[in-house]
Amino acid sequence: MLNLFQQLLMNKKGFTYIMGNNRPTLYVGATSDLRRRVWEHKRGKLRGFTQKYKITKLLYFEYYENIKDAIKREKQLKNWHREWKLNLIKSKNPSLKDLDPEINSG
Repeated sequence: MLNLFQQLLMNKKGFTYIMGNNRPTLYVGATSDLRRRVWEHKRGKLRGFTQKYKITKLLYFEYYENIKDAIKREKQLKNWHREWKLNLIKSKNPSLKDLDPEINSG
């Protein structure tokens, strides 16, 4: 029998995302609330790597019905070479523009 936390995880949507800066230095993450997480990155609320390297541009994201799947994909992408990640981003976002306006337009 699943405990309450496991049940909540199974019912929660998720996103895997890639943020960057102008270089671009890349950061891969997963979240259940993409708008909130991007807002936190843009305002330097997340201490560590993303704050140090000013990772503020949403370059790529994927939606999952289940946060556990998003976390699994995050782990996969974190093991990819930089070039593979850039190719993935460019397949959907060739100009490497900030996708934040697209997720906040609705």
